[in-house]
Amino acid sequence: MDFFQSKFLYGKKQSQFGIFRMPRNTTNCPVVVTIHGGFWKAEYGLEEIVPLDEDLVRRGYATWNVEYRRIGENGRGWPGTFSDVIDAVNYLAFLKEDFPLDLSSVVILGHSAGGHLALWLASRWNTKQADQMGNVLHTSIKAIISLAGVSNLEEMWRIESKGKTSNNVSSFLGGTPEEASDRYHLASPYELLPLHVRQILVHGGSDQEVPLDLTLGYYKKAIRLADDVGLISDSRSDHFDLIDPFSSIWLSTADSLKNIINS
Repeated sequence: MDFFQSKFLYGKKQSQFGIFRMPRNTTNCPVVVTIHGGFWKAEYGLEEIVPLDEDLVRRGYATWNVEYRRIGENGRGWPGTFSDVIDAVNYLAFLKEDFPLDLSSVVILGHSAGGHLALWLASRWNTKQADQMGNVLHTSIKAIISLAGVSNLEEMWRIESKGKTSNNVSSFLGGTPEEASDRYHLASPYELLPLHVRQILVHGGSDQEVPLDLTLGYYKKAIRLADDVGLISDSRSDHFDLIDPFSSIWLSTADSLKNIINS
């Protein structure tokens, strides 16, 4: 495959970096920022989503596959992880200085925990101001694609609390919904609707990691609030089919992305 690839640091911490890929001999190239999943845990990294990035480059997009601080690293969770993804997206302005990127056509695509962060980023684009985090998202977002995203943190906390000894959501946010209610409100996309950004929600009916009902509940609320949201689902697809570039559900997702970019 004929493309440019390089690692760039958007911050000084170990996990504040990304892998940039771009087709050669292109101009005014649309950008897809990809955010990997793994329930925000440090043992899962951006390698997981590389096959999608390479497929996206073949389709003519530049990709910015971002890493971020996760559970097990200093500074992870609230607000560190959230600051990281804002800084990573804002770094596109520096990449544009050396590469012919179209920053009016930036799509954020995230899988699982990365889908949560992608949807949350949409809420930051609408605020246009600093809050207790002190970070402002300066980069315009055209759309969000959430692949089995953890869209409702409190509901995911309840699901994980049934018969389990540990809870990823609690570890990520530093407490239960009762102990850290403000964080759950500020960090959960479900609580932040409407986002006023185009959203495509993709979820398989055979997902054993993040239940389809989580996305369906989010979708219904978004529709009720007149948000711009679409849904792609396939009863045969599981959690990881969504990041398989040869799966039928990914082909449907790629078609939706193309329609978004061309709109």
